[in-house]
Amino acid sequence: MSEEIDHTTNLLLDKHIQYIVNLDNKKEEDFEYWVSEHLRMNGMYWGLTGLYILNALNKMNRDDLIAFILSCQKPNGGFSGNVTHDEHLLTTLSAVQILLELDAIDKINIDSVVEYVATLQQADGSFFGDKWGEVDTRFSYCAISCLSLLGRLDRINLTTAAAFIDRCKNFDAGYGSVPGAESHAGQTFTCVGALAIINRLDLVDIDQLGWWLCERQLPNGGLNGRPEKTSDVCYSWWVLSALAVIDRLHWIDNDKLKTYILKCQDNETGGIADKPGNVPDVFHTFFGLCGLSLMGYFNLEQIDPAYALGTKTLLKRGLTLPWSKKQ
Repeated sequence: MSEEIDHTTNLLLDKHIQYIVNLDNKKEEDFEYWVSEHLRMNGMYWGLTGLYILNALNKMNRDDLIAFILSCQKPNGGFSGNVTHDEHLLTTLSAVQILLELDAIDKINIDSVVEYVATLQQADGSFFGDKWGEVDTRFSYCAISCLSLLGRLDRINLTTAAAFIDRCKNFDAGYGSVPGAESHAGQTFTCVGALAIINRLDLVDIDQLGWWLCERQLPNGGLNGRPEKTSDVCYSWWVLSALAVIDRLHWIDNDKLKTYILKCQDNETGGIADKPGNVPDVFHTFFGLCGLSLMGYFNLEQIDPAYALGTKTLLKRGLTLPWSKKQ
């Protein structure tokens, strides 16, 4: 009988690489293929960036990936989640991030992307996610990150953009989706990340926010997104990224969180689930790997906590990263 691996101390690196690569083999007759159709662009970003963290980006066919991304660009410059879907800021950012990772940003008309993003800013500084008019701080982050990556932040009003985000800050120093909405770790990442990118961290109540984020760690080592909720691996990114940007990552028990993430690995198929014993998916695999990278475990490639891209990819763009440790 072979010796069982202790998954609380070992990262199943090769199995995770194979898990992500195999996702590309999903067939059209597969149920999972269709229920995730609208997430194809985001899923590609999660998978590819996960492979970057695992230093295995070369496992995918670059030309096929680029061809798919280009097929999703619409006449107005935005990108959709899949060929037959509508464009949206969420998927436009993912498309730009992927093209940067593949060193293929020159394949698109950057001006058209910039114009699409810029036209979605509203008078109060907020951003619509698409033509249908939903407002959310996620969209503020997507617009700011996208334009920064393309070197075109000058196309939006940064003063009003920062003011809108600041209005989404609550008494606990966390951030919600819109002014008055409950603080949530995911929204807090988008707000802190956006403010970091435009150099407005002066608006963040750093110590109080750091305390609120640290309170997200539960006795099992995992993190939740808001009070009284259970732990979930995805918050290994949403919470840790914000803590890293404000230089408070050391305020939580990194070793306990590492153990929690490793317990969520699937020993048979590879991949990481939201909770121990659950079925893995590419979303939680990516964010679990991000958490381990941010904490510096297993010699993984560094992921930047504000841009959610590899540090090396960003340095190629000449972006300065005052909140991120350089390799």
